Amino acid sequence: MLAKVYSGAIFGINADKVEIEVDIARGLPRLTMVGLPDKAVKESKDRVKAAIKNSGFDYPTSHITVNLAPADVAKEGTAFDLPIALGILAARGELSQNDLKNFIILGELSLDGGIRPVKGALPIGILTRKLRKKGLILPWKNANEASVVEDIKVYGINSLRQTVNLLKGAGEFHSHRVDRDKLFSENCRYSLDFQEVKGQEYAKRALEVAAAGGHNLLMIGPPGAGKTMLARRLPSITPPLSLEEALETTKIHSILGLLPSEKPILATRAFRSPHHTISDAGLIGGGSYPRPGEVSLAHYGVLFLDELPEFHRNVLEALRQPLEEGKVTISRASASLQYPAQFMLVAAMNPCPCGYFGHPRRECRCNSAQIYRYRAKISGPLLDRIDLHIEVPALNYKELSEERQAENSDSIRKRVIEARRIQEERFQNSRIFCNAHMGKREIKEFCLLNNEGHYILKQAFLEMGISARAYDRILKVSRTIADLERKENIQVQHLAEAIQYRILDRDPLN
Repeated sequence: MLAKVYSGAIFGINADKVEIEVDIARGLPRLTMVGLPDKAVKESKDRVKAAIKNSGFDYPTSHITVNLAPADVAKEGTAFDLPIALGILAARGELSQNDLKNFIILGELSLDGGIRPVKGALPIGILTRKLRKKGLILPWKNANEASVVEDIKVYGINSLRQTVNLLKGAGEFHSHRVDRDKLFSENCRYSLDFQEVKGQEYAKRALEVAAAGGHNLLMIGPPGAGKTMLARRLPSITPPLSLEEALETTKIHSILGLLPSEKPILATRAFRSPHHTISDAGLIGGGSYPRPGEVSLAHYGVLFLDELPEFHRNVLEALRQPLEEGKVTISRASASLQYPAQFMLVAAMNPCPCGYFGHPRRECRCNSAQIYRYRAKISGPLLDRIDLHIEVPALNYKELSEERQAENSDSIRKRVIEARRIQEERFQNSRIFCNAHMGKREIKEFCLLNNEGHYILKQAFLEMGISARAYDRILKVSRTIADLERKENIQVQHLAEAIQYRILDRDPLN
């Protein structure tokens, strides 16, 4: 007898339908699985057999063939355990095909028939709505996550026996519901605030400009100056996530199993801070079956690279594509997948190997050759892709002991949101969302300079030796500074401030 069960598999950050066909025929008792299953899927036959027996059902002593269609696409993971078990029971006559055809089903089985949570519940919930199925059956611990998707019925279950009763209509089962708007509003607060940062007004201003225009930023300063403290508070002044952005970010965390059960939707911008020993696959993504890396986990948020020169050079060079395109493409023999990676890069480094070059109270032990070699670890092409390079100096006692309250994140955020609103109106007929993403055409149209502005930029170009890409970056940052002041045109002071944020274009020993 033949039975069909419908499930879903993750490809990239989206899910596609998988049709699980189970056929029981005469022959030696064994289970054959086809349809490009990986090792985890192949091992499901032992889990399925034990779960069926320990749930009080008879396991067929016949030849069982399981096909995962489409058969030309690789399948991985443990989420097919439950639908395979239900397919075997349906092929034996325990369930009817009508019971199964209206549901998407997934779950990992334990040997006693219990259901363990799986990865990717949110994308599969979106697939269920797309296919217009009656409902989604999945582990109880994944029910909150899948219920974020509207217009579908989600049934969280704890065992194989309970799933059979649900499908037969034996007993009273209610679909799981969550208040998405309430969850979103409750989880959108940040625990860190700029009010906690003493001094560093110049750095705070640069971070405000970066947040307003979506610009990448590099902070240079001695140990203990507050670079990490500033970076961790940057998400608190960025515009709030829209629901679409939140869902896309949540999907990436969902497929990696990183989503907390108590927070089924991520309502705050991500802050990722990988260690400098990370590999290029860990940062960009990779593996035998491509998985998203830190750049994708930072999608719509902040990627913070502390001790930038300590990262391996090949890792830093791999950042070029996501910085330019906002996405990464990972190609392997098994698949070629694309993951979103639209993030703000914030990096920090010391001014020299010992960390105290230019320090007012500590003596630097480095010679000029060591300083040049240290800074040369960061390539020119990568520096060109970072819009703002700023100095974060050591604080003095007066700044540290000052009792005056600093400006809080909410106040700064209001100005950033207003600047972003101006940019949304400017780019409303394009796929650009902020000044940092402007191309040549938009720069030519929206970054017009007067004669005095052209003269200042020409002098900077000649004296600092900036590249064509850095030239464009200065114009973009100038446009953002003008937006923060609600000025229609870029003025000389906006351009001068933008040029100040390019300290690494100057001689490091001056």
